[in-house]
Amino acid sequence: MTKTPQQLLRAELANMHAYQVPDSNGYVKLDAMENPFSLPDELRGKWLQALQELELNRYPDPQANSLKEALRQTFKISPELEILLGNGSDELIQLLVLATAKPNASVLTVTPSFSMYKLIAEFVGVNVIEIPLEKETYALQTDLICEQIQAHSPELVFLACPNNPTGTLWSSNDVEKIIQTTTGLAVIDEAYAPFAAHSMMSIVENYSHTLMLRTMSKMGLAGLRLGWLCGAEQWLSEFNKLRLPYNINCLTQASAEFCLNHISVFNNQATSIREQRTRLINSLQEIPGINVYPSEANFILFKILNSTANQVFDSLLENKVLIKNVADNNLLQNCLRVTVGTEIENQAFLKALKTSLT
Repeated sequence: MTKTPQQLLRAELANMHAYQVPDSNGYVKLDAMENPFSLPDELRGKWLQALQELELNRYPDPQANSLKEALRQTFKISPELEILLGNGSDELIQLLVLATAKPNASVLTVTPSFSMYKLIAEFVGVNVIEIPLEKETYALQTDLICEQIQAHSPELVFLACPNNPTGTLWSSNDVEKIIQTTTGLAVIDEAYAPFAAHSMMSIVENYSHTLMLRTMSKMGLAGLRLGWLCGAEQWLSEFNKLRLPYNINCLTQASAEFCLNHISVFNNQATSIREQRTRLINSLQEIPGINVYPSEANFILFKILNSTANQVFDSLLENKVLIKNVADNNLLQNCLRVTVGTEIENQAFLKALKTSLT
């Protein structure tokens, strides 16, 4: 008799949940931190022409060397650092956890933060240590983090800078103090770098046990699913042994390289998003009954004061506006997160939000 899933699979799978993505068809979609601007018409034809030249019957370049060089030139990556590409940053996070998943291994991060650090560690069967951020301010508890690093010696420390879902960009001094305490690998996740006031790439250049994680999703290429990791060659050459062959398909390689050759377009879009972020924060601050948090990302966290996040979220859905309800975290009680969209999308959200609060 064949075994049932309960008999064959790991027992802890029973208590896990698949990552859920809500249906957004017909909604003003402001839940996933996507760039609201599509590829400009003047570039679309040139992009399609570049794709026409691909040989789909052949495997892609397994190392994606041309794309790596484009990344290196565009983002001024030090020649001392190596680059590793992933099918989104999620694949790279998984690769890092798999590579360090020894018996009794642990991953340390803060909470609230990017959910995939914890989810992937749990999938792999690695212990997760979560250090709460300061209540209300969402600042790092730097001394507590360092104490826990010294107590547990985690194999991996993940720090999202800016942090998701709070939008906080922590000081370089605090991050550097944590890295100096870390005996394993420290990973700085700059997924929202296009919208932040500064980067921490210099820290990666100065500490050989520190890696930088980036994605092209937030800059406007979420559909390509391309993430990249950079750090000392001694680490990335080992991680590359676990990378699945041909993990970056030829369409993604060609499209990403094309877009990097026109990076000014995406830089201008990021500038527009930052401007819209300022306007949206100012508009939210004028609405009674909510508390708005500062943001260095392309989203804004806000707290409902005189109602509940669930009620406001449901009301927004009724008005065909989809944002993210993050209130299930104890430190995010009554909090919602909205992606910065176009002017039209932001106004639709504000109108629906005002209606939900009356």
